[in-house]
Amino acid sequence: MAKLPVLPAYYYLDHFVEMLGFVQRTYGLILTAEHHDFIARFEGLSKDAQCLLIRMVNRRGAIFNRSLFNYPEIADVQRAVSDLMAAGHARSLGEADYAAFVACLSKDVLVTGAQAAGRGDVRKSWSKPKFVDYYLEQVPFSVAVQHCGAHKFIALHGTRPIEFLLYLYFGKTEVDLKNFALRDLGILRTNQETSFSARFTDAEEALASFHYSQILDRLEVKSATVYRQAAIDVLGGPVCGTDFAADLRSRAAHQTGLYFEKAGEGALARQLYRAGSSPDCNERLVRLLYSEGDRVGAEELLQRMIDDPASEGEHLFATDFYARKYGGRRTGPFTELLRSGRVIAVDDTHRGNPEAGVAGVLRRDGAKVYYTENVLWHTLFGLLFWDELFESTQMPSGFDWIPHCLKDRSFHRLFASTIDEKLEAIALGNALPSILRTVAARWGRPNGIFAWDHVQVEALRALLDGVDPSGIARIVRAMCHDFRGMRDGFPDLLLVRDGKASFMEIKAEGDVIRRNQLIRLRQLGAAGIAAEIGRVDYRFDPEQDYVVVDVETTGAWSNGDRITEIGAVKIRNHRVVGEWHSLLNPQRPIPAKIVQLTGITNDMVRGAPLFAEVAESFIDFMADGIFVAHNVNFDYGFIAYEFERLERPFRFPKLCTCAGMRRRYPGHKSYGLGNLCEIYGIELDNHHRALCDARASAHLLNLINQKRG
Repeated sequence: MAKLPVLPAYYYLDHFVEMLGFVQRTYGLILTAEHHDFIARFEGLSKDAQCLLIRMVNRRGAIFNRSLFNYPEIADVQRAVSDLMAAGHARSLGEADYAAFVACLSKDVLVTGAQAAGRGDVRKSWSKPKFVDYYLEQVPFSVAVQHCGAHKFIALHGTRPIEFLLYLYFGKTEVDLKNFALRDLGILRTNQETSFSARFTDAEEALASFHYSQILDRLEVKSATVYRQAAIDVLGGPVCGTDFAADLRSRAAHQTGLYFEKAGEGALARQLYRAGSSPDCNERLVRLLYSEGDRVGAEELLQRMIDDPASEGEHLFATDFYARKYGGRRTGPFTELLRSGRVIAVDDTHRGNPEAGVAGVLRRDGAKVYYTENVLWHTLFGLLFWDELFESTQMPSGFDWIPHCLKDRSFHRLFASTIDEKLEAIALGNALPSILRTVAARWGRPNGIFAWDHVQVEALRALLDGVDPSGIARIVRAMCHDFRGMRDGFPDLLLVRDGKASFMEIKAEGDVIRRNQLIRLRQLGAAGIAAEIGRVDYRFDPEQDYVVVDVETTGAWSNGDRITEIGAVKIRNHRVVGEWHSLLNPQRPIPAKIVQLTGITNDMVRGAPLFAEVAESFIDFMADGIFVAHNVNFDYGFIAYEFERLERPFRFPKLCTCAGMRRRYPGHKSYGLGNLCEIYGIELDNHHRALCDARASAHLLNLINQKRG
């Protein structure tokens, strides 16, 4: 493993100065006098004071025991403290710091402080939280200051300008500069652009977005005091002139409203939901009005949501709720859609990965199947609009990978004409060549829309050739208008039969249809693209392929030893339908005791192929099979590690004949392969050779499957 580079002594100061310079260049027009004043005061500090301020900003909390400061690169820490206090960046503790002050003291200090203050009712056996509560309720702040060493502490002061500058840079409420250090260490990859564009061009938008982002950040604490203050800050917060700021306000209103709704403060919750006015807020408001008996108010809001919905999800909720509560329908669309899904019998060894089980069944039935989910649509969108997203648009900073125009939903306005041209090309069936040119020209270039190693060109071709192209254009246009809202919920599989493509969402027993999945299925259907639910019925499937595998190795450690031989037998409907076998060169000597056990010598494997040379053949033999072995984790672990060395995935359902025999045929003293073969009359003439042991294990599998069936 490569050693990480050593960061220079003043790396964090360099990072802060880099951030300040970037923000001043990029956001100079929206910085206020408060921010310019902070920058000027910071630049006027000594280097020691600058370093101490950044050290404090990078640490959690707002108060610090200055006697514990120990930074070797800061020559005079106490002088730096004095400079910060003189410049207004730090201050002595005040009454408002009491809770934070007591919380950071050790239990011993709290005990001795209370005793020094003459408080005889305290007990050393109390827990730290009980001591904190006692101080806050019984001990005045002035007394705690006198007896608990408050003179050693300082508090950060006026940090809001720093927080705003960091917000402009990162686009979220960051409290430190750790991402810079991760970048310099090579742990965090950043984009390599040399010029950037501001994520905010208007001061009011930036300040409003910052205000509501801070509320959302504080709500992670989940305390009553925080929620109470959040309600004040939401209801009294700045007006939002953009969708981005309004979305943040709505999220804050929704989260805060949920708290007060559960707390039984319905009036305040209603105020917050109305302040948010997002689909989520409107849904909670409807439910709250209805539960409180205001059926008229709930119905009026539902009608507005149906007549002028803000999203597909809002329309879906409103029509469903109205039908069930005012129209007499007993079941909702989620239940109806799930019940209408096609039932597909899948072997129960696919529990945990039902998509793979369904894919195997459909392939046996003659379909081509691609795993797609959201990846296919993200890939199509990113490749189609590569120039607009990554050539014509500058990122907000080196730490951003997704253009801000997708976050604030301005993409469709900024590139309206080229979007229309490219969607027309899709509708006319002419988009694939330009997409393939982008693949060839931009392959491997990092981006935040899709991963290159998940690009399936054949799946893209099947989609563009196999469904109504105008329907694809309709879905992609919706992504242009609200990429974040359309980022998930697409069906799991793409199926192709006779050149016609369709989608299937897989649901196993106990699964539910999520709203975003129902919306995508409806959107696809409305666009003329066939999409359905596949309901998994787990059972023993005799037509399922089982590949019974045995490996011989140089030892028992999969991460250090290597495979010398693989044998595999394919079983379908209790019958052998294929075999696969190969000796392998393990690229290391075989220990004498292993030679004695298996009979496989160094001379036998010297000219054998390497695993890499047979890997593709073995994967082809596995196909959609279930990996079976006696003590399956041993054999699976060795083969999975060999594929890991090749940087290739290896994932198959597993079935263990040892565990299966214990369950289905209990009572034997030993469940080793040799003993079971002797008991059940299974031929094992060449034990510890891979193909022989695989054939014997295949007989055990048939015994197990007879009971399973």
